[in-house]
Amino acid sequence: MLRLSGAFKDYAWGSTSAISDFTGIDFGGKQVAELWFGAHDRAQTLAGGRPLSEHISADPAGILGKDVAARFDEHLPFLLKIIAPEQPLSLQVHPGKELAEAGFQAEEEAGIPLNSPRRNYRDRNHKPEMIFALTSFEAFAGFRAPRRAMEVLDNLNAPLARELLEILRAHPGYRGLRAAARKLLAPLDEERRLQIEAVITACQDRLDRGTSPSLRVDRQALALARTYPGDPGAVLSLLLNPVTLQAGEALFIPTGAVHAYVSGLGIEIMSSSDNVLRAGLTPKHIDAGEALRCMDFHGAPPVRIAPEMNGRGTGIYYAPVDDFELSVSKIAGGEWIPIPGRGPRILLGVSGELEVGAGGSTEAIHRGQAVFVADSEGVMRARGNGTLAQAGVP
Repeated sequence: MLRLSGAFKDYAWGSTSAISDFTGIDFGGKQVAELWFGAHDRAQTLAGGRPLSEHISADPAGILGKDVAARFDEHLPFLLKIIAPEQPLSLQVHPGKELAEAGFQAEEEAGIPLNSPRRNYRDRNHKPEMIFALTSFEAFAGFRAPRRAMEVLDNLNAPLARELLEILRAHPGYRGLRAAARKLLAPLDEERRLQIEAVITACQDRLDRGTSPSLRVDRQALALARTYPGDPGAVLSLLLNPVTLQAGEALFIPTGAVHAYVSGLGIEIMSSSDNVLRAGLTPKHIDAGEALRCMDFHGAPPVRIAPEMNGRGTGIYYAPVDDFELSVSKIAGGEWIPIPGRGPRILLGVSGELEVGAGGSTEAIHRGQAVFVADSEGVMRARGNGTLAQAGVP
């Protein structure tokens, strides 16, 4: 086993306390948004004092297992993060595999440096992801069913809202949602900015009149508009599914799903990628055209993943991808409990004090600490009192 030292990201939307409190690490008051555990080039995790990727490249078959090494070109296929939005993240979408490969190649040929803020594609990989809530966690995920979107727009007294409503009435399916999104995310000028502000004012008006079809949706649109005045993403949020996760619940974000995380603390697991196409709600580089090209406009409920329990305190959150799975185990007592899983694994302490063992070695682990287990170390075991999250490969 290798004890891991995560790489932190101090983005402006992060919390000054949540990840620090969870891990016990003093980040000097920085707004820490994410703590990464994995082998992605953009933020290497240290394992035993050197990058995890170096351990893997020295013995890919032993570390990853022959099957995983063959399927994923001798790379760790997943990335685990602790994420703590204190302000809303960008309105974003992640590309599928073919779009990521084509986009990465195009930007390479255009000579855009990998570290350029104008860069959309920082690797060739797709990026499906899943968020597991450690606290109450707020998000938007995917488009609403068109019928529900029309109900939200119906009594908004603003010209842009009426235009969007007519678009959906004329095309009550994915074509209508696509046309509405394209209209909202078109290049922004002063006239469009005023139209957006009028919709936000109309949301406040119907809240004041007591005629809102969804207090939650209107209040969230107002909050987004306060943080990002004039941003079309605040209006687009009216067309998206609002999601509240309670601690222990999980949400899957497939490639192409427009989404934004709003607040909370969670464990995020994803394919090993940093491809983010931003459509709004951020001071970072926005490429709404590229985001729209990758976006899935089919309206449907958000994809919540329920755990499959193994009968010994472990719930496995199976996502519909080959790159990753997440399990969460509740451990109690001095008896060694086997933790299901195979291949390369990252173990993260969620609560309590635990001892984990594999391959003849053991490590003490508490909340916020992580270790890496190689395929060659075999069955993972744990004992003590607490909760353990495990990232692995299906």
